Amino acid sequence: MPDAARAPRPGSTAPSPAGPAWSRWVGRFLARGVWATEVTGAANVPATGPVLLAANHIGLMDGPVVLGVAPRPVHFLVKESMFVGPLGWVLHRAGQIPVDDDGGRTALVAALDVLRRGGAVGVFPEGTRGRGDAAGARAGIAWLALNGHAPVVPVAVLGTRRTGEGVGHVPGVRRRLAVEFGTPLVLERPHGTSGRAALDGANEAIRVALSRLVASSSARTGLALPTDDPNRTAAGSP
Repeated sequence: MPDAARAPRPGSTAPSPAGPAWSRWVGRFLARGVWATEVTGAANVPATGPVLLAANHIGLMDGPVVLGVAPRPVHFLVKESMFVGPLGWVLHRAGQIPVDDDGGRTALVAALDVLRRGGAVGVFPEGTRGRGDAAGARAGIAWLALNGHAPVVPVAVLGTRRTGEGVGHVPGVRRRLAVEFGTPLVLERPHGTSGRAALDGANEAIRVALSRLVASSSARTGLALPTDDPNRTAAGSP
């Protein structure tokens, strides 16, 4: 990941901030037509200007659901391995950003370009699908918030995976889902603070806000997080 104290040189080819309109309609069809998605707090997403959506990650369909119910176009950071075959073509056409094997540097540059042009970028701070409780978070979104001067809106996603279902599971038709957009966080580097300290502080602030939103949204909706983490189980972790 690029150092927090210096931005990478612009020059990557980033998708248009607006994004293709059809991709949002596909997301809306999935969220509202295929599944029954309850949406709360959409007004918390700024209507204009750069913004980051920080969503928890429990299942394969988290991104499409958030894309479909967000009040403005969003370019999500998606792992590069998804950009293959017909799905890869769709992701590219939908303006999503592949996270490559170089530690995400190229993806962060592309996302920063979107923010600097007033667009919205979606990130799963946990990095992989799992329990979705935001117990941990990678620092990429904090780096984008500080360097892109973008507020961060935490997003709780519930119901896309239940306990015992694999991380690639597709929810059944009309399953009840919930998406809640929380209060935006405005993060800045405090005067006299090192880049690393500012990055660590911003990352923890995002993680805590997301974790609290997920917990409160789960309690409000009655939709529980999965109690298992298939990724950890597969890796042999306790």
